[in-house]
Amino acid sequence: MKFFEHNAKKIFKKSGINILEGHVAYSPEEAMEIATEMGVPVAIKAQVLTGGRGKAGGIKFADNPGETFERAKELLDLEIKGEKVKHVLIEKKAEIKEEFFLSVSIDRAAKKPIIMASSEGGVDIEQLAVSNPEKIIKYHKEPLEEFLPYESREIARKMGVGPKLISQVGSIILKLYDVFKTYDAQVAEINPLILTDEGLIAADAKLEIENDALFRHKDSMETNNFKQKDFAFVKLEGDIAVIGNGAGLTLTGMDMIKLNGGKPATFLDIGGGASEDTIKKALNLVLNYPPVKVVFLNVLGGITRADDVAKGVINALNSSKRKINIVIRLTGTNEEEGQKLLEEAGIPYEISMEKAAKKAVEIRDSLVV
Repeated sequence: MKFFEHNAKKIFKKSGINILEGHVAYSPEEAMEIATEMGVPVAIKAQVLTGGRGKAGGIKFADNPGETFERAKELLDLEIKGEKVKHVLIEKKAEIKEEFFLSVSIDRAAKKPIIMASSEGGVDIEQLAVSNPEKIIKYHKEPLEEFLPYESREIARKMGVGPKLISQVGSIILKLYDVFKTYDAQVAEINPLILTDEGLIAADAKLEIENDALFRHKDSMETNNFKQKDFAFVKLEGDIAVIGNGAGLTLTGMDMIKLNGGKPATFLDIGGGASEDTIKKALNLVLNYPPVKVVFLNVLGGITRADDVAKGVINALNSSKRKINIVIRLTGTNEEEGQKLLEEAGIPYEISMEKAAKKAVEIRDSLVV
């Protein structure tokens, strides 16, 4: 789960990290009103969950309310990497003396959290990692050990910040790591952390929480106006919809379709604990996707129960106005109950994924002859 910048900043502020004064606007009129009340030059920042916002023109500046209206209108008409900008953050424009980069994430190879820091922050941090990797300090932390203040100060010292800033930057590194741990984060990042006359301030904020830990952070989900998706859905160029319970199983199903000469129309992962309702929603989605001629449902029941899958399939097919051939591979938890339900409903199934995929392609080929 990714957080919008303004919501990530609220969490950072709770942990003692200073942020700029800012307010969210959903229209150019709101943006102009906010700028009028603030009475200072402002930054107008598109709120999207994708990266590369700065280089895509997602941050603009204005010296007065009228200009704020125009810049906000431009941003609200913008699409950044396929994501429509629906709201903007209006912040006081900062007078920046220095910029730094701070990040805590997971090094999956080392199986440890990794703290990365640099005295050069901003939009070109990725380029810096390529051209001058030595300027990015990397520090692995044992996950079960406490992160101590002297460690964060040592990171700040290695960054090369001035002596007067070592304790201050170290304190923010410590607080950012606390956010990372407290919120079960995959990434907690400040880029840039800026030095102003008012001190060190998080000018941007990035926070992404591990999806499997969301049940521990329901308040944060509500704050982020977040509704967890029932499944991951990607449209492709073929005509055989592929649905699976788990990304790996779904991708394997797609490979089997291709191996037999077919082309997947969808990647649709219903996840490891899909309910009857989720199955029904997923099928309704692909049944209403015009290019789809055949549906290949590939389920290996673990947490997902085969009888729930069968019920979802039956309900979806009974309620759908569009009749499409469906090939089901169904095995695993409660498979006998699920298979019996399908038999009673007159819906064929296979136990072998290979046979089911081949059958799906054969049906598709018979339809286009």
